[in-house]
Amino acid sequence: MTHFKTILHYAKPYKTYAVWNIVFNALYALFSALAMAALIPMLNVLFKQVPPVAEKPIYQGINTLKPFVADSINYHLGAVAGEDPSQGLWLAVGLILVLFLLKNLFNYLAMYYITYLRNGVLKDIRNQVYQKLIHLPMGYFTDRKKGDLMTRMTTDVLEVQHSMLSVLELMVREPLTILFTLVVMMLISPQLTLFVFVFIPISGWIISVVGKSLKKQSEQVQDIQGQMLAQTEETITGLKMIKAFVAENHFSQKFSKITQQFFQYSNKLLNRQNLASPLSEFLGIAVIGGLLVYGGTLVLIDGSLNASSFIAYISLAYNILTPAKAISKAAYGVKKADAAAGRIIELLEETDPIQKAERPVVAAPLTQSIRFEGVHFGYGAKEVLHNINFEIKQGQTVALVGQSGSGKSTLAQLLLRFYDPTQGTILWDESPVFSLEIGSLRQQMALVAQDALLFHDSIAHNIAMGKPDASRESIIQAAKAAHAHEFIEQLENSYDTSIGDAGNKLSGGQKQRISIARALLTNPSLLILDEATSALDTQSERGVQEALNILMKDRTTLVIAHRLSTVQHADLILVMHQGKIVERGTHQSLIENNGYYQQLVSMQQLAAD
Repeated sequence: MTHFKTILHYAKPYKTYAVWNIVFNALYALFSALAMAALIPMLNVLFKQVPPVAEKPIYQGINTLKPFVADSINYHLGAVAGEDPSQGLWLAVGLILVLFLLKNLFNYLAMYYITYLRNGVLKDIRNQVYQKLIHLPMGYFTDRKKGDLMTRMTTDVLEVQHSMLSVLELMVREPLTILFTLVVMMLISPQLTLFVFVFIPISGWIISVVGKSLKKQSEQVQDIQGQMLAQTEETITGLKMIKAFVAENHFSQKFSKITQQFFQYSNKLLNRQNLASPLSEFLGIAVIGGLLVYGGTLVLIDGSLNASSFIAYISLAYNILTPAKAISKAAYGVKKADAAAGRIIELLEETDPIQKAERPVVAAPLTQSIRFEGVHFGYGAKEVLHNINFEIKQGQTVALVGQSGSGKSTLAQLLLRFYDPTQGTILWDESPVFSLEIGSLRQQMALVAQDALLFHDSIAHNIAMGKPDASRESIIQAAKAAHAHEFIEQLENSYDTSIGDAGNKLSGGQKQRISIARALLTNPSLLILDEATSALDTQSERGVQEALNILMKDRTTLVIAHRLSTVQHADLILVMHQGKIVERGTHQSLIENNGYYQQLVSMQQLAAD
């Protein structure tokens, strides 16, 4: 339960609810035992087993507690009934009804308070998991499946939430119910209760043996669930490609293998878990059977126990079965939750490799330049950037060109601090970027990527993503500057139109112009254009390029381009090859140099022809 104990710390803000739950669970347990014990006076009246007590009993110490309680009840029953036994019966039944009413009232109040505890813990864990996810560096998600992360945030958190109830039952209500019941049973017959004490530890040991492998099986089920969600997410994302290559059968077979594993592991887990209730009930009935034999001997032969007390005793003994079953079920639930908690904690304790200063400085707008000095970077052991040195002066447009995989986009990601260099320094106006507060640094930049990533929200909210407090007027001005206002106005709800999942209701050119409007609205010091027009057709590219020209005017810009025609007017072009800068200069000087850049231009012209 190591992991689960860590998760229980999330219950601290809700300790008031926990305290009230414990109080009402204790009262429930007490009245549960008293309600069953109240059967004795009713049975005595019915069977006329105890003669009425004429004089009010006097308490003479703990050793005489049992006869004092019995005589007091008989005395009051006799006082109420007089010569009419039915009056005593009514009083006994009324007492039972009141006790059962209080028992169920306290049960409801205990459940009422635990509801707030469970749902509060669920909310806080989900919030923290989500906060962790959005603050983890991009490198964390490189080798991890989205479906597995979604499983940790949904299924695993729900497993922990449901087990909160099991733990409190395990720790408070059910053990107290058993304890109070055993106390009453001890008062009725110490000999029979000693018999129960012998068999309860044996039953508990048998149940614990059955549940030992439950945690491991639960981890297997949760891992397979993550694979299933990941496969589903990949299928939905790549459905066009799956259909285009007629790969439906391949993906169906792949998914069937996962569901078959889930089927097998789930059956093992549930069958082991379902064994808890019948096993504990059978063991309990076995104890009851022994009690019937031994108790019957005390009633019929020994005479040390009357029939009314024996019947009530058997009812109390049977009353132990329900909490005993609940404890065994809760113990299994805690083992399952511990596996889920381990997966959640693994995510929450994930370290962030991005370097942070102890006292970070808020990044100011760029006034001088950005410099890369001796920058190296690699994904794992493979180095993809080698000794990168260049400068982007304030107001300049610098272009990065080269073949796919040459490291162009990686440079932009280092600048945005999605990753940190393994060696070397990046300077923002003479300040190393690691000394600047990351959020304020990114607020000085705006990224327009090849894939215009939009969210399932209104157009206005997508434009204002980087500046949520922006006025409607400023949003419209940004859209106009991005050449997006005209098509937005033609939509059914204008700027309040929902654009669907990932903006699938819009064309590629329309999505890109909205992303440009989003960048314009933040008024960044540095604009990063990562293949911003490469996925567009010629007509869409022309409209988007016009919007980009407005965005780039008098602004420091880093352009990552595959189409060399889009960077001809850059102040500086850096030519990259296999993670190195192999050439640098203007378009004209690089053409005249007749080097690698000239080869790229010739290849594109040949492809165009």
